Amino acid sequence: MVRTHELVKEFSDPKKGAFRAVNEVSFVAQPGRILGLLGVNGAGKTTTLRMLSTMIRPTSGSAEIAGFDVLKDPTSVRANIGFMSTSTALYGRLTATEMIEYFGTLYDLSGSKLRERVQYVKDKLEIHEFADRLCDKLSTGQKQRVSIARTILHDPQVLFFDEPTAGLDVVASQTVMEFIEEERDHGKTIVFSTHIMSEVERLCDTVCIIHDGKVVHDGSVASMHEATGETRLEAAFLKLVGFQSNYRTEAQS
Repeated sequence: MVRTHELVKEFSDPKKGAFRAVNEVSFVAQPGRILGLLGVNGAGKTTTLRMLSTMIRPTSGSAEIAGFDVLKDPTSVRANIGFMSTSTALYGRLTATEMIEYFGTLYDLSGSKLRERVQYVKDKLEIHEFADRLCDKLSTGQKQRVSIARTILHDPQVLFFDEPTAGLDVVASQTVMEFIEEERDHGKTIVFSTHIMSEVERLCDTVCIIHDGKVVHDGSVASMHEATGETRLEAAFLKLVGFQSNYRTEAQS
């Protein structure tokens, strides 16, 4: 489970002074379910995920991951999560297999257990055909599969995906989404950040919309339609974040 309570992150800007990138964000993500974290660029989604993954410390508020406090026990939090972001780089001079094995050692896997898990993720994500190729030589979709493999190698109970299909073609995106669905069916707690509304409709059991650092909606996909009266999810999202279109049709002119 993931539970946040009034999570705040403040940054200091030389020109603007202190500002809140995340402002009292609270939500709960349950095992066996996918929570969609939505918002425009700069809304605070990635900052929230980085706090939950212990990459940065909250200014105030609290968060628990799999029963562990992100401030009091960050080591246990890291042992129980997998975090994947489009900005996560691979070491270009390592092969796909070497990359996965290296991260296995960081998670204290060794011997037969490491070999078993490496084999599992390579089979699961169909990595064998390029397993011995340098990461620098992989396609975007192949790199994404290696990134997922290292994210799940230690079989974490909580998974964070920050726009995992960005830049992927339709086939590669399908592979990623099918994998996320399988992990949900295995009882994992998943927080999934995306801009693609079709992915939200397909994957997300609940949706938390963050705008200007604050939660403006927390509920099911159906509740987004109910709250706005919009039939299209994209239109419902835009209304919830206060977007006003300047477009006018000829009939309205």
